[in-house]
Amino acid sequence: MITIPGRLRSATWDVPYDLAAIRGVRHRVHEILSAWKLDALADDVVLVVGELLGNALSHGAPPIRLSLWRTRGALCVRVTDRGSGEPRQLAPDVDAVHGRGLTIVEALAEKFGVHSEQGRPDTVVWAKWSLTSDISIDDVRIPKQRQP
Repeated sequence: MITIPGRLRSATWDVPYDLAAIRGVRHRVHEILSAWKLDALADDVVLVVGELLGNALSHGAPPIRLSLWRTRGALCVRVTDRGSGEPRQLAPDVDAVHGRGLTIVEALAEKFGVHSEQGRPDTVVWAKWSLTSDISIDDVRIPKQRQP
């Protein structure tokens, strides 16, 4: 975890290439958000993280990396994988079991997007929330780092 006093909190880790790993990662994200005093956003962010990781693990390629950043004005989530495909929003019918992930992300995050550079194998999907809290990021506690 990186901390720049008064400016930035971040946590980044590689996620095992296994759908079963999502549960532990979601739990860790919730712990981090609680430590950063962002409990009000935790449920939405944890759901977004689960959707983004599910997409990366199902359609991308390893390594999968999750990054969280908290500044005074924003919380950002980024999932990176080495897949060459670009995620896209689908319009599944009512009976479809899959295909709603990015629609869920769009509904819960203030902003989201997909970024991939031509000629590079990385796919980056990100989500962002604005923060209006008066809590100084110097006052947040940092949980011990551990693998999810």
